[in-house]
Amino acid sequence: MSADPATVAAARHVLAHLGVTLADLESDAGVPVSLPTVAEYLPRVIAAAGPGARRTYGTYWERMAAAWGDWPLNRVTASDIEAMKQEMIATARSRRNSRNGRHAGEHVIAAARAFYSRAVADGLIDASASPAHRVAKPRRLPSTRRALTPYELEEINAVARTSGNDVILDALLLRLHTESACRRGGALALRLIDLDRPSGLVRLAEKGTVRWQPITLDLAEHLYEHAHARGALVSTDRLLRYRNGQPISSRRYDHLWKRIGDRLPWVAAQGISTHWLRHTTLTWVERHFSYGVARAYAGHTDSPGPSTTTYIKADLHAVADALSAMTDQPHPLATMEGTSHAWPMTIRR
Repeated sequence: MSADPATVAAARHVLAHLGVTLADLESDAGVPVSLPTVAEYLPRVIAAAGPGARRTYGTYWERMAAAWGDWPLNRVTASDIEAMKQEMIATARSRRNSRNGRHAGEHVIAAARAFYSRAVADGLIDASASPAHRVAKPRRLPSTRRALTPYELEEINAVARTSGNDVILDALLLRLHTESACRRGGALALRLIDLDRPSGLVRLAEKGTVRWQPITLDLAEHLYEHAHARGALVSTDRLLRYRNGQPISSRRYDHLWKRIGDRLPWVAAQGISTHWLRHTTLTWVERHFSYGVARAYAGHTDSPGPSTTTYIKADLHAVADALSAMTDQPHPLATMEGTSHAWPMTIRR
């Protein structure tokens, strides 16, 4: 017969008040406590995780369940996790931005730590008993990304505009990422309601934050025309769409850069991707304006950093000033005239 839920809840409340976990009772009092298995507990971990965590760690959680599914949580050791890390490094698929499996090794440990952090939060094990937190993460290598030169950027855009089965979409994607420095997730999430054409703004939801980002009025109009021509009518409809009216997915980016790399060998050799456009724009803004404006342009205003960043915050008008100078186009929110720093790029209809 199962215990009364109210009684169980009361017991957990008392244990929490005393600062005692089930693991304490098992180890100190010798009372056998039945912990869930890895496979039994995984659905609770997935349900409590955000979309980003599920996307990043889901594959590794499935690997854990396949390897240790029948094991109770306290049976998995640091050596087990270390062995899985080495296996994932050795079998990692080679990609354009591959670092010899290093990222896969990092993700194994991060996924295991997220899994056991949830078990600690639920009071199933003590924080000191987490095997995942006893395994050191590989030291992250310096990023190979850099700012593209104007010539390189123009070459990439020229290929996108003259090849492929949807040059209008590809030109819009590159222009959007160059102007706004948004991430792929931010672009994919854009809806009609996130486009403010008169103000030259798009609302970006990415990395757990939401912000309004200035774009040129020219790009805003092209985005609106693109969305309506391809069937976006309701305010919550996605903005970027294939010619058949379906919203694009991340696969569009994969095909785009594969095509560009086939025609520009240096793009494939260096593993250039959409995120390099973000580096390019933010580097330009920092060089011609300031670090504070670059932080605001990137959406990093509220992220942790040196205490000095408290005093150098830039507002939306400063970001619009930088955009206007970079594109040599006026913007409704800009407070200064365009400068000779213009970095012209064109949208081809």
